[in-house]
Amino acid sequence: MAKAAIKEPVITMWSKEFTYDRWMKSQGIPIHGGYYIEDLRKVELEWWEERGCRAAFIQLNGQEGVTASRVSEVPAGKSLPPVKFALDEIVYVLSGRGLTTVWAGEGKAKKSFEWQEHSMFLVPRNHWHVFSNMQGDKPVRLFHYSYMPIAMSALPEPDMYFNNPYEPKVSVGDGDFYSEAKLVQAKDADEGLGMRAFWYGNFFPDMRAWNKLDANERRGAGGKSVFMQFPNSELTAHMSVFAPQTYKKAHRHGPGRAIIIPAGEGYSIMWEEGKEKIVCPWHECSMVTPPDKWFHQHFNAGGDMARYLALHPPMQFHGHAEKIEDRAKDQIEYPNEDPFIRRKFEEELAKRGIKSIMPDECYSNPDYEWSKAMGKQ
Repeated sequence: MAKAAIKEPVITMWSKEFTYDRWMKSQGIPIHGGYYIEDLRKVELEWWEERGCRAAFIQLNGQEGVTASRVSEVPAGKSLPPVKFALDEIVYVLSGRGLTTVWAGEGKAKKSFEWQEHSMFLVPRNHWHVFSNMQGDKPVRLFHYSYMPIAMSALPEPDMYFNNPYEPKVSVGDGDFYSEAKLVQAKDADEGLGMRAFWYGNFFPDMRAWNKLDANERRGAGGKSVFMQFPNSELTAHMSVFAPQTYKKAHRHGPGRAIIIPAGEGYSIMWEEGKEKIVCPWHECSMVTPPDKWFHQHFNAGGDMARYLALHPPMQFHGHAEKIEDRAKDQIEYPNEDPFIRRKFEEELAKRGIKSIMPDECYSNPDYEWSKAMGKQ
């Protein structure tokens, strides 16, 4: 791996091809780009000799050298070879059920836990781990997310990240590492963009069914959200749930988020201010990544509640304004949105034989109270 990266030309000033990009190309497996992936369960995979499995990189435009993602496959009834990765990594189960075993090193206690479709968990940095498929009739697909591009820009030595002999000071054997997530009250609700609490844990059994949610009126549509923090890690995430035949307000932030759909049918619209809009259709296991400071808006065009799970970049790249008055510039209220947005939504619903339940008042009153509206339904 290291030799392949070294042979490439030295990166020049202002280049947006990063060390991580060159390392990806050296691995000989597909790299899927663009603005969205319609179904992560169906992307083309090829054999990755380094990991002993079929895999592909997912590097959408909005990841911008900040975050890394890939899809890997575990054959029916098999286990992948053990691997040790130097960084924390979030794993989301796209299909199937199985078992993960994690340990810090030779002679250290091992932790094993089972997972199913739409489970999410953390594989901690500098730990060996093995993924096993508990199904004997079909492969498992996993989605992996980390901050590897940033790390490789600072330390461009690929071999430092895999099977490094360094042993971590904090081990999964030191406590109930994969126990049930715990509720933590935020010290300052404004720090969490108005959210009053978050869930602290390393294992979330089913993001389709997670119902420990908090009202999130700021984004509109009567939606609810949950924020999640992984212990002893800077990795975070949040999930929003909103009703059918409604849509959220347009907003923008920094790059690097991987937005995965646990449930629902709809689409997102993304655009750089003053430029053409891009429509990204989605359903279960789609992925969307808005580029840096692009406005984007999520629409539930189906008949059931929709969920989108956002895996966050490092806090340095969140891109949220420090003050409430400044945040107003990064969100478009319904009365101020492009007429195309509402027209497109009504057209999409008409194709499905349903109608919008967005109240007329929300298009004229920027202070419309969604909690009262949704309570009447």
